[in-house]
Amino acid sequence: MNSYNGIKRRDFLKTSSTGLLPFIMYGCSLSGVTPGKKPNILFLFTDDQRFDTIHALGNEDIITPNMDSLVKNGVSFSNAYIMGGTSPAVCAPSRSMLMTGRTLFRIGKQGLWEYSIPEEHPTMPETFRKAGYTTFGTGKWHNGPPAYARSFSDGDKIFFGGMSDHYRVPYCDFAPDGNYSDGEAMQELRKRAQEREPGKHSSELFSDAAIEFLDNYTGDNPFFLYVAYTAPHDPRDMPEEFRAMYDPDKIPLPKNFLPEHPFDNGELKIRDEQLAPWPRTPEIIRRHIADYYAMITHLDYHIGRVIDALKQSGHADNTIIVMAGDNGLAVGRHGLMGKQNVYDHSVHVPLIICGPGIPKGETRDNFCYLPDIFPTLCDAADVPVPATVEGMSLLPAINDSKSETRNSLFFAYMDYQRSVREKRFKLIEYNVKGVRTTQLFDLENDPWETNNLASNPGYTQQLTRLRIELTAWKEKLGDSGPFWEGF
Repeated sequence: MNSYNGIKRRDFLKTSSTGLLPFIMYGCSLSGVTPGKKPNILFLFTDDQRFDTIHALGNEDIITPNMDSLVKNGVSFSNAYIMGGTSPAVCAPSRSMLMTGRTLFRIGKQGLWEYSIPEEHPTMPETFRKAGYTTFGTGKWHNGPPAYARSFSDGDKIFFGGMSDHYRVPYCDFAPDGNYSDGEAMQELRKRAQEREPGKHSSELFSDAAIEFLDNYTGDNPFFLYVAYTAPHDPRDMPEEFRAMYDPDKIPLPKNFLPEHPFDNGELKIRDEQLAPWPRTPEIIRRHIADYYAMITHLDYHIGRVIDALKQSGHADNTIIVMAGDNGLAVGRHGLMGKQNVYDHSVHVPLIICGPGIPKGETRDNFCYLPDIFPTLCDAADVPVPATVEGMSLLPAINDSKSETRNSLFFAYMDYQRSVREKRFKLIEYNVKGVRTTQLFDLENDPWETNNLASNPGYTQQLTRLRIELTAWKEKLGDSGPFWEGF
């Protein structure tokens, strides 16, 4: 790893647009898919990375030159979202929706902490594998060993779980027979990992596995390389040289910072919310934000290593790169720390697609969900989309900025929260212990969601319209949970 000792943070910010950083500054090739060959896929998936944590997407307080390079050389979706979660481990249903292209209430058997993908729902890498791709998976897989086994023809450093010590990842080696540790055996694996000496950080570990694959790949088939990071999910540990780039005293507080959430949203005491004491103080939140940013900068460094390896492999000109996140994170916004809510900071995620034939440095404001990536990549690679997929291909929007997708978006969290938003207005309804609370936000004038207009008589029409739209989404998605009792 390049040393960062003695390099001041302002120097990184000042030189990030010139390529002078010791990061790898490499953009996707846009020269077109090699005639007669299907494009390779490199999928970079981050954990708990909120939409607005990339410098090139408007955050001047964070250092992400390699992610910036992807933004400058591809199409960024400014309104990419997750649908929410029916588990406190929001990443589990989010990853299941990504991998199956299906909506929240149709992703199979649902549990509080694990989302195993049923066999009748083909996964994205499984679909590409059947289409002749070599599929390689490394990193976090939160949807059960059987689904991983049928999805990937190769892999390394596989983590079956939600979170771990970043320096003691309880990873599995690739098993060609698909027989991976589960249940008690997996618990023993995690126990042994905690007892060993610290090793490589997870971001380095998973990147190394991807780089080794790229360095050694000589197959004739196209490849689908899936790199699923566990950063910037807590615990927020990273090399100190990255932590030193961020002075907490200079980190601005978000405009929607609150010491505590103003009412019971149904999930105020979950593990994520216990990462900081109540009431939240500006000093504590600045420290958390600084560490969050430092983890993302460290992650960005290793993403740059993977992209550089792709360039050196000779496959870059025929590779589509996707970078996305599984969910956002509050980190002090609205008095919250986690992602167990449907505010924008927790459901809004980054989504960047670049590669041959894809416009360079453009933004699309189309409403989209992570499950849309599955049919988009199928269309881009001329791979048939399975009939089980419910997502919408974004390829028309990539090719034409005037192409339309959805007019509204739906969000849900457990049996406590439901939400719908249009371009301008957003409705959130809560049903907690029989108490109903309503929030209505004008996102055009209040993007931080701080001014509740629900009781303002001047917005009765908007409130009524969005409630009708919310009910329409309920019927469309088959959402019949206890939340709706009394509504």
